[in-house]
Amino acid sequence: MRFAKIPFLVIVLLLFCSTAYAEVFTYGTGSPLIGAGRNYKVQDNESLIEIARKFDVGYNSIVNANPEFDPFVPAVDGEIKIPTEWALPEAETYDGIVINISEMRLYHFFARKGRKFVQTFPIGIGSEGNDTPLGKFSVVEKVVKPSWHVPDSIREERPELPRVVPPGPENPLGSHALRLSSHSIMIHGTNRPWAVGRRATHGCLRLYPEDIPKLFENVVAGAKVVITRQPVKVGLKNGKIYLEVHKDDEEKSENYMRIAVGALKRKNLLKDISTEKLYQVIRDKTGIPTDITE
Repeated sequence: MRFAKIPFLVIVLLLFCSTAYAEVFTYGTGSPLIGAGRNYKVQDNESLIEIARKFDVGYNSIVNANPEFDPFVPAVDGEIKIPTEWALPEAETYDGIVINISEMRLYHFFARKGRKFVQTFPIGIGSEGNDTPLGKFSVVEKVVKPSWHVPDSIREERPELPRVVPPGPENPLGSHALRLSSHSIMIHGTNRPWAVGRRATHGCLRLYPEDIPKLFENVVAGAKVVITRQPVKVGLKNGKIYLEVHKDDEEKSENYMRIAVGALKRKNLLKDISTEKLYQVIRDKTGIPTDITE
């Protein structure tokens, strides 16, 4: 049969990449980088908010990667960096969902026919005072067209809200939701896509409206969920060592060097890096994997 001759990876990509930027990556052992960075010329009437959504990155990521540009009125034809390359976060095992609060990004790891895959999405996280909790959880329920049962704490702030908001354009949970074993925390869509890549929720994790159905389809009930904080990540590519540093308001500036050195030591890479490059990447905090090899 001719169908049988189609490479397995092509079949997987057809299954999981039915729409633009629904990328699924293979990965191996070690500390691989996934994705690839790119440049983009700003078009007329575009802000970094629209460009971020176009390339499935969060607001914070694109702003930190391009500090020289005004986020709301970037120069037309200005060439900006699209941060679509990532080092995988550290985890005990790559199984289920790993969420890195520092970079406001979710990684979903899964296997098909013995091959390992990861898909990744930008997220919105809890605002100051409503921090998304760290820890180990699991997906206990998958809900299509969820109703929002408004917490009493939110109704105290906004008494005009009903006790239950039905599915629809006014529902902040969007089209799909994954309820975690914490019960008070969900991974869901949003009716405010501009909030993706920001601290803008009451603790839940928001995905772009076009992203949540893709994640929802692939995640199984009972999947493990680890929520962690890793402002510094290390990756390897073509024999080079890359450091990826994210701005995290919850992390003290003096801790970044200690965190970076610790991550490099765990991977036995400290002896092979340039100290000058290490300092520069930590100073810049662009969130883009940068070569620090000696």
